[in-house]
Amino acid sequence: MMPGKWGTARPVRGIAALGCWALLLVVLLPVLILQSLDARFGAALAVQCVVVVHTGGALARVLTDVRARVIGFGFWLFAYVWLGLAPLAMLATDAYPRGFMVDAQSAFVTTLVVESGLLAYSAGAAVASWRSSRTSTVLEPLLARRLSPARVLLLCGLALLLAVVLIPGQGGLSAFFLSRQAANEAAAASEPAASADRAMAAWALSVPAFWALVALVHVPRFTAGDRTLRGLRWLLLPLLIAVNATVNNPISQPRFWAGTVLLALVFSASWLRGPRAFRLGAAAVAAVVLVVFPYSDYFRYDKREPVHVVSLAEQFTSNGDYDAFQQIETGVDYVRTHGFTPTAALGPPLFFVPRAAWPGKPDDAGILLARHAGYTFQNLSAPLWIETYMWAGFPSVIAVFGLIGAVGRRIDDLRHRLRRRRGTLAALLVPAFGFYQLVLLRGSLMAIVGPLALLVCIPLLITRKARRPALPPSAAPSASAPAPRAQRDALSLTTGGART
Repeated sequence: MMPGKWGTARPVRGIAALGCWALLLVVLLPVLILQSLDARFGAALAVQCVVVVHTGGALARVLTDVRARVIGFGFWLFAYVWLGLAPLAMLATDAYPRGFMVDAQSAFVTTLVVESGLLAYSAGAAVASWRSSRTSTVLEPLLARRLSPARVLLLCGLALLLAVVLIPGQGGLSAFFLSRQAANEAAAASEPAASADRAMAAWALSVPAFWALVALVHVPRFTAGDRTLRGLRWLLLPLLIAVNATVNNPISQPRFWAGTVLLALVFSASWLRGPRAFRLGAAAVAAVVLVVFPYSDYFRYDKREPVHVVSLAEQFTSNGDYDAFQQIETGVDYVRTHGFTPTAALGPPLFFVPRAAWPGKPDDAGILLARHAGYTFQNLSAPLWIETYMWAGFPSVIAVFGLIGAVGRRIDDLRHRLRRRRGTLAALLVPAFGFYQLVLLRGSLMAIVGPLALLVCIPLLITRKARRPALPPSAAPSASAPAPRAQRDALSLTTGGART
């Protein structure tokens, strides 16, 4: 501990813990991967080693930070596993999970694209951290918005109504427990318009049901007592749990989305908002992603074979779930052939415009890359790195990731400042978005921007402006020192709390 401005103890990052995490992430795991391979050293592999050191060191800092950095954790976890370790194994062996191969020059440019985005993100986050003591006039009032009990109950009723109306149109309850393979085959056999409508209906079921459950658990009590709310909560809670177990299960839903639902529920709990509990939870998530995730596609196929445990290096070079780096390579080759497409940047923000009204609407980047590579299966990822590179090259990559880094760090700092307030957007939306980042970063934007809009807009609609302004930085309680009794009493009167 170090003395703070007002004589209180200020927590300091544990150097020993940081060193242990850095040793594991930067040295041991990469060496373990390379040791099991016949490595072929080259310029691209040299830059990739820099990427591994960068991402591993940044993830180690997040896992030992004195603040709970959910946004930073989601970003660096994806960057370390999908763009750090996995490409290290691919470049060392020249073996990739998909068939399209590029030359050494494209592979080298790909590593530069990845590292440029990471450097821009780090720079943006560093700038935002220097300004963390300043009050945000936009983000802080937004994240301080509190759940409205009446609006939460309306959302719960809407989620149940949507389940009753839309589940039969999706094929009934049994359709939600079919494999992803069966769902994809049914979508491929239907007309494109019907397939799009089916996908939108599925998200219209999943996202409201998810937010209804999260909000019902964390809704604050009424000022004059919450007997009525408690009764409605106990009535609605088992119904919403059953709906979410149906429409958000990991059998028929993408694992990234099912994981987002589960982790958002867990990390929105009050006991995981503190730095120490968050560090333990984040370490557990990182271990699960490295060890369990490769085998979590057991329910994806109709014909399920026994699970065969293989090395991480073999998983990275043979499992299509780790195709992010190879898709970036494909995009670099696409740009070299067709040039940049700045108009493609208009596609994601204008995703709702129908192609009938916009004949020149940009295609999904994942579909473009699949066509360029000659794949018959076009439901592929397009990581944010290559989407931004396809717009205008390195300048667009640096601009976008610098902005993401600055905003993400600012959100993490504000969530830490507001962590003692219950039922706020900081407590609920930030964990959900932090883990949904893995979907956002993996891409493609055109495929996920619709669900992302639902994920962000619904909590905005069920919250209202806080009755009192957010705490100024100087009034924010220390992470280690408890708030004075008078201040705690004032906070309890204004914010309330969820009682079950």
